Amino acid sequence: MKARLTASRERIVAAAIGILAEHGYAGCSVAAVAERAGLATGTVYRHFPAKADLFAEVFRAASQREVDAVARAAARESTAAERIRAVVETFSGRALQSPRLAYALLVEPVDPAVETQRLVFRRAHAALLAGYIAGGVASGELPPQDPELASTAVVGALAEALVGPLAAGVAGPDTIGGLTTFIHRALGVSP
Repeated sequence: MKARLTASRERIVAAAIGILAEHGYAGCSVAAVAERAGLATGTVYRHFPAKADLFAEVFRAASQREVDAVARAAARESTAAERIRAVVETFSGRALQSPRLAYALLVEPVDPAVETQRLVFRRAHAALLAGYIAGGVASGELPPQDPELASTAVVGALAEALVGPLAAGVAGPDTIGGLTTFIHRALGVSP
């Protein structure tokens, strides 16, 4: 019984992520999620009493997937500059591959419960970057700086720089290169 409930919940979340990626938060309804998951609407409400509860879970799952992808890419690198580049390229590249989902995760107006998850998403990326920045400072690769402040600023710059191009559909590889150069300069990476 527990396995079946878990499977239903996972189907609901997967269906909701799919709809979010296609139509954004505003284009998602519990009925559409239920239909895509092949379940009754009442079943969705048994797992998630309100749309905000469902999408808080959806944002948590989708955001963790993005943080994990960035962490895997950065873990393959050996220097702070390479890790930071991997973060920027992976974060931006994945946003460009799924612009509607990225826009929803980054800035689309959402319920307060979902907004809370958006902040968790940003903090997770900042914490990851803070470790790379602190390592770069400790090794002398980066100039002295506050890793937490710098990483928060980098995450803010990434999100803000991508919002307009994602919304307009004009972001491309030049966007990623420009962001990498800007962030390396801001952190003091030697050319």
